[in-house]
Amino acid sequence: MAETPTNQIPLGFTAPDFTLPDVITDAPRSLAELRGRNATVIVFICNHCPYVLHIIDELVEVGNEFIPKGISFVMISANDIVNYPQDSPEKMKAFAREHKFPFPYLFDESQEVARAYDAACTPDFNVFDADMKCVYRGQFDDARPSNGKPVTGADLRHTLKLILNRQPVPPKQQPSVGCNIKWKK
Repeated sequence: MAETPTNQIPLGFTAPDFTLPDVITDAPRSLAELRGRNATVIVFICNHCPYVLHIIDELVEVGNEFIPKGISFVMISANDIVNYPQDSPEKMKAFAREHKFPFPYLFDESQEVARAYDAACTPDFNVFDADMKCVYRGQFDDARPSNGKPVTGADLRHTLKLILNRQPVPPKQQPSVGCNIKWKK
């Protein structure tokens, strides 16, 4: 598996708007309704990526910790399901239930949202402040499937605590790495 990093683009951009189907509820969900009071975390993931599988349980824990504090979490899968049927909406729903997602899991079939966010890998993290300006495009933590480091969510947790304490998020950020988004041909 080839490691693909998050695209490093200038921070401060406004979160691109979207409405996508939530595979858990089968209802369309918009960014306007999903945004958090204090911050919004948008993560591009998929069901089969070893990097996602490595952190998913701790990501759920981080969500459970910060959702009550006015920070919303939105998971989006944009993979091509023709060539990667394990990422189909039905399997996404099963994955979300298995891992007890406290957040919506949206399907970006057209891949337009992933392109609008300049997503490159799974997992690909975007954290937006209360004004929906991007303040973080970094890693979850230092853990990788093969490096033996513990999965803690330290980098994301630190960022969210800074936001809650109304402190600036440092612009120097370690990019996330993972499997590349499976783009349609």
